[in-house]
Amino acid sequence: MNLEQVIQETKGLSASDRALLAHCLISSLETQHDEGVDAAWAKLAERRIDELETGAVRFLSWEEVKSQLKRPG
Repeated sequence: MNLEQVIQETKGLSASDRALLAHCLISSLETQHDEGVDAAWAKLAERRIDELETGAVRFLSWEEVKSQLKRPG
């Protein structure tokens, strides 16, 4: 199977399967794994959860985000 055939075959996949495939392909390009990156992401995620739980920041629904994006300036 050549690249063009692979591309055509992927068009029949669901959006989530295509996203997973893209992730796997991109991950396969990484030759080094930096443990510090994983730790930094985990720390950031924990901080954001804490901010939500304490009320320091407010969760926005997708509808609110879209509304804000449509507003001028």
